[in-house]
Amino acid sequence: MDFHVVVGAGSTGTATARRLADSGEAVRLVTRRGTGPEHPGIERIAADATDADRLTALTEGAAILVNCAAPPYLRWLEEFPPLAAALLTTAERTGAGYVLLGNVYGYGPVDGRIEEDRPAAPTGPKGVLRARLWADALAAHRAGRIRATEVRASDFLGAGAGSLFQFTAAPAVVAGEPASYPADLDAPHSWSYLGDVAATLVAAGRNEAAWGRAWHVPSTSEASARTLAGGLARAAGVPGPQLSAVSEEELARLGGSDEFLAAMIETNHLRYRPLLLDSARTEQVLGVAATPLDAVLAETAHALRR
Repeated sequence: MDFHVVVGAGSTGTATARRLADSGEAVRLVTRRGTGPEHPGIERIAADATDADRLTALTEGAAILVNCAAPPYLRWLEEFPPLAAALLTTAERTGAGYVLLGNVYGYGPVDGRIEEDRPAAPTGPKGVLRARLWADALAAHRAGRIRATEVRASDFLGAGAGSLFQFTAAPAVVAGEPASYPADLDAPHSWSYLGDVAATLVAAGRNEAAWGRAWHVPSTSEASARTLAGGLARAAGVPGPQLSAVSEEELARLGGSDEFLAAMIETNHLRYRPLLLDSARTEQVLGVAATPLDAVLAETAHALRR
């Protein structure tokens, strides 16, 4: 039986740890407070993942080290680098394969479908940071110090998912109330279901062909925000959503008095224009397929109504 370490017990870390444990593999789930799901195959450990010595001790003998941890959004620039450095050090010391959960910030604005080999072209500090985290891991991989791969997801959907759409618009849609969302409501957009994120992370860690490359989570849909909200309303059994757009100009005005909204402006290109991820390579090589949107929306609606 393989032994795996998953760092972070947010929505993605929890889904990944459960998927591994449900397949019969032992999981050590590391979080600052020792939180996480109760499961006979999951050992929950309280530890500071920025402490490379402590994380190394916890990872000795593990086949795979999966990073699903991220600092609070407004502290990324200060707290992500030491976390990433500790994970790289741990992977090098222990020989565990390093699977990093990434996102699409590093691509910058793109016209057309995005493939995983597209060069990074970030346009803001958080995009530069995300691109650098993978560049550092890839450099260590190419130098023969570690084995590394990155799985890139778009906006999350599913029970407990942490994404701007699910934080802002989705609860109001499910409640049958007016909702607003800062985006072009009719732009096609790739969405990542949490279960598919976990499936891709696990598949990447098990496949020798994954090392040294990035992979896209297969999109559960390329629906616009308006179409997604309509499907979510139907899944919840409520009238069609009253969804309105927050314009880029309005978002900038609101950001003048709201630190979080101000931080979102850097990623406007991901919401006010089409965002389409190509996942053909993931599907063909890693054997992961997207979960049907209807099933994802049913789960999401059920969780939000609870």
